[in-house]
Amino acid sequence: MRILSKSLTIPLMLVLGVGLLLVSTGQGGAKAGQLTPPVTGSPVPSLASFDRLMLNLLKRWNLPGGALAVAKDGRLVLARGYGYADKERQEPVQPESLFRIASISKPITAAAVLKLWEEGRLDLDAKAFCRPGGPQTGCILTLTPPPGARVDGRVYSVTVRQLLHHAGGWDRERSFDPMFMPYTKLAAQVLGQPPPASCEVIIRYMLGQPLDFTPGTRYAYSNFGYCVLGEIIEAVTGQSYEAFVREAVLAPAGISRMRLGHTLLKDRAEGEVKYYDYPGAPLVESVFPSGGRVPFPYGGFYLEAMAAHGGWIASAIDLVRFVTALDGRRQVPKPPLKPETVQLMISRPAPPLWVGTAYYYAMGWLVRPVSGGEANWWHDGSLPGTSSLLVRTYHGLTWAALFNSRPAYPSWLQLMRELDDGLWQAAGQVTSWPTHDLFERYP
Repeated sequence: MRILSKSLTIPLMLVLGVGLLLVSTGQGGAKAGQLTPPVTGSPVPSLASFDRLMLNLLKRWNLPGGALAVAKDGRLVLARGYGYADKERQEPVQPESLFRIASISKPITAAAVLKLWEEGRLDLDAKAFCRPGGPQTGCILTLTPPPGARVDGRVYSVTVRQLLHHAGGWDRERSFDPMFMPYTKLAAQVLGQPPPASCEVIIRYMLGQPLDFTPGTRYAYSNFGYCVLGEIIEAVTGQSYEAFVREAVLAPAGISRMRLGHTLLKDRAEGEVKYYDYPGAPLVESVFPSGGRVPFPYGGFYLEAMAAHGGWIASAIDLVRFVTALDGRRQVPKPPLKPETVQLMISRPAPPLWVGTAYYYAMGWLVRPVSGGEANWWHDGSLPGTSSLLVRTYHGLTWAALFNSRPAYPSWLQLMRELDDGLWQAAGQVTSWPTHDLFERYP
């Protein structure tokens, strides 16, 4: 293990909120005689090290399919699909196939919040919640807690900035993550709403729960905090979260196919892969009242409520397009954010957060500064049926890797380590980078 990892390793544990569990459960590996998975997209001989990595990971971890996009100095130099988007129909993954990206949705949400700040429409130090009966200035959301709830008064001090930094006061390791079962069902029940609970219903339910720590005093990765940010975007803009993000952030980056995903297989988008739980995974209780027991990726969680923290679907190409427009390595007519806003986005949070650490969680990104004023940025994502990684390196590279499955815990942590290490190693094996740009090939 690289203690000073170039991108994930120790920081990955901080995002996922789990311990350093390195032992595989033995779920990797493929059956003897398994055929080589199909590979789509144009081969690039000088980048064959990336192909070898992805095919090895599919085989070792018994993953149906994946996609990889790599950019060098703002140019898309590799875009490939590996394995199957749909095993039953033997449909191969295409370079432009759409995948659930899970928590890589957070950098998208952070960019949208910062766009509002850049336009003078949102104060990052504004309070997220307005106190009932109190002043309605300097605060944003006017949501009522459950009837009779004892509200932790500290919740009314939570700021937008603290939400971006995962410092809002919720720690799922001390209490629970309300974005998943059984809490989504419980929230609906408490508020008298039909399950599964929407993001707004979950927020109202959480207003009746105690905080785990005083806001702003420490970091604790919080899906719920980014759910709140999605509601803030809607309150400030008067638009749906998805509409504003697509208009203000994605379109300027040249992205047209990204959208919010849906929970059920019948609502699968055109060009979207099918998701598979690990072999032998048990069925789980559906979030829908009459859903019975279902495969975890199709009803074990309510993707619609997870929009701002984990609900987007995208291609690997889309994600690389987003980052290269954001950091200015690819010139676009109207960048999603100004350079000074990007610097704010990746800046170290003020003390007491992340004091003296080599890396930190900024606004939607984990960041590791390097010499010369540059930095690595990254975020991973994971849900049952989904594994994803997006990395922007200090020396001109960006890559996104997506898979339509996830090994069982804790093996999927090892998968992410192998993916991260392998991508850095694959890049290190390249002796001559191509000069072509494939972005125009993929709208």
